[in-house]
Amino acid sequence: MSSPAVVSTDHGLSRRLREGVRLFERIPHDLIAVVARLSIAAVFWQSGQTKLEGWQVSENAVYLFEHEYALPLIRPVIAAHLAALAEHLFPLLLVLGLGSRLAALGLLAMTLVIQIFVYPGAWPTHSTWAACLLIIIARGPGRLSLDHVVAARLSR
Repeated sequence: MSSPAVVSTDHGLSRRLREGVRLFERIPHDLIAVVARLSIAAVFWQSGQTKLEGWQVSENAVYLFEHEYALPLIRPVIAAHLAALAEHLFPLLLVLGLGSRLAALGLLAMTLVIQIFVYPGAWPTHSTWAACLLIIIARGPGRLSLDHVVAARLSR
């Protein structure tokens, strides 16, 4: 049998845990969405920057698509150009919060291609990217986005 002091301590700990959970549940989606959008945008933007020399796709990027990435069904030159475009366009859209769900869906598709065909052992990194992207796809970009402004104007 427990002593009354132990029971009241356990009850107090349980209450504090519930209060802590309620506090965490008050973190606004708008904050979570902005962090998800900006962080994943930075990852892909930086990757896109490595594929460019000035305003052109670098020979090194094409070489990587020919030899290291070796994607099926698409020529390396086309893949390098499409990846460079996507890694600049989609992050820009995420930062602006414009077409956010579609941009996140595009980056999620890229993440899956990278995971399956290029670096299958990097699933911890790719699942982190996927988590950020799924938050945006499932819950939207939040109120700090152009999508929110557009939706508000369309609903009037």
